Amino acid sequence: MTVKVPMTPEGQQRMQEELKRLKSVDRPKIIQDISTARDHGDLSENAEYHAAKEKQGFIEGRIKDLEDKLGRAEVIDPSKLSGTRVQFGARVCVSVADEKGKELEAEVTYRLVGPDEADINEGSISVTSPLGRALIAREVGDEVKVKMPAGVRVYEIISVSFGSS
Repeated sequence: MTVKVPMTPEGQQRMQEELKRLKSVDRPKIIQDISTARDHGDLSENAEYHAAKEKQGFIEGRIKDLEDKLGRAEVIDPSKLSGTRVQFGARVCVSVADEKGKELEAEVTYRLVGPDEADINEGSISVTSPLGRALIAREVGDEVKVKMPAGVRVYEIISVSFGSS
């Protein structure tokens, strides 16, 4: 059974662009770097050669990883979704309190995305994260408790929206 990798259209596009760059720019450059380093002589003590080979291994591994994920991609377009339940691609506005009810943040908005798209600095969290898993299938007005490194946090869902805004 193949495990699907959920992603937004934007996430798929970013992965495709990275894959194209790795294949058309980075791979040819590292092959040239290896060739140049090989021309410098004795490979056993050639740090430039060994560094280039290590970088080549990283690039080839990343290419395989991207091709695998793109091959298993389940692209979900949030702009075609609606409703009041939290699902993949939703923007969820929540208030955050500690376990005793002390408000920590009046409102914070997260977008639920695939694991490879998550970036907390951009307000996107993975659907596989503890908070993402707790929010899925919940509705406006629901409260969820999530165990975080700083202690238990209580999130109340204020609104759910879909689309790119």
